[in-house]
Amino acid sequence: MAEATTAPKRKKNKRTVASGQVHILATFNNTIISFTDANGGVLAASSAGACGFRGSKKGTAYAAQVAAERAGQTAKQQYGLSRVEVFIKGVGLGRDAAVRALAGLDIAVESIKDVTGVPHGGVRPRKARRI
Repeated sequence: MAEATTAPKRKKNKRTVASGQVHILATFNNTIISFTDANGGVLAASSAGACGFRGSKKGTAYAAQVAAERAGQTAKQQYGLSRVEVFIKGVGLGRDAAVRALAGLDIAVESIKDVTGVPHGGVRPRKARRI
């Protein structure tokens, strides 16, 4: 039997990202936090549901805080993230709590921008009733 030769495994070099972005999607049912680099490539992500919260507890401010802490620790340890721009989308309870959790992790918040979608023109009206 011939043995397959394998190439020696190369060590993956650690990528350091000093400044990046945090995208917070805060809905009534869940909060999703994504840490990205300047180009938008995701470094770390977490959500209230991924942190073990279920049902109506996923939409709470505490669940958003826990999710932000978990994703923030991962981004800080693996990539050395220290400065972020925050982009908040949605109207949920986790908006403020997630940003405050970042300050507790010693991640400097450079700017906070609200990118919540705004309806323009509304929905298409229903057809005229014929009698």
